[in-house]
Amino acid sequence: MSAKSAVIDRRYSCLAKRMFPAGLRSFSLEHERLPSHASRQFQAPPAGRRRRPAREWRTAGQKVVLTNGVFDLLHTGHIYFLQKARALGDTMIVALNSDASVRRLKGPLRPVQTESERAYALAALTCVDAIVIFSESRLTKEIRTLRPDVYVKACDYTIATLDPGEHAALEATGATIEFMPYLSGFSTTQLIAKIKAAGGV
Repeated sequence: MSAKSAVIDRRYSCLAKRMFPAGLRSFSLEHERLPSHASRQFQAPPAGRRRRPAREWRTAGQKVVLTNGVFDLLHTGHIYFLQKARALGDTMIVALNSDASVRRLKGPLRPVQTESERAYALAALTCVDAIVIFSESRLTKEIRTLRPDVYVKACDYTIATLDPGEHAALEATGATIEFMPYLSGFSTTQLIAKIKAAGGV
């Protein structure tokens, strides 16, 4: 897999790969069982045309928002959160937990959907401008590389509970930290329980 990171860019009429700086993991549909046309849509541009959207957006004076999460079984609460986060800037990057990192966080039965399936769903949202998949426990490297203007976390975090390394990286890049409220009554865990209760699993 490429050392550079491919992302989904909403500015294309179809979803297409774009490149972020070195050190971030690529998003690839190469081994996923998705429709054949999807793989064609995600072909990376030639090396000479690879660009760095986050830097371009900042150069153009746009405010870049960064948020992160698992986003397994995309639901109303996720969409509400992402729309509110996107409203804090001009463009938004979603850092998506890799399958391996989700298993470390939530156990061997998660995620329900693969990282490429989750990225594919997120890319369909107009409020999401780019996606990068990360595998580490913390987002420190991505923060330092992407240098967002605004970083958004859910309101179950506070400045005091934010990871010290991430907090230091955000301060170093000059990012504003925002805590976004949940939409009550929606969670992936609750959704899985409802599906099981309905006999769907």
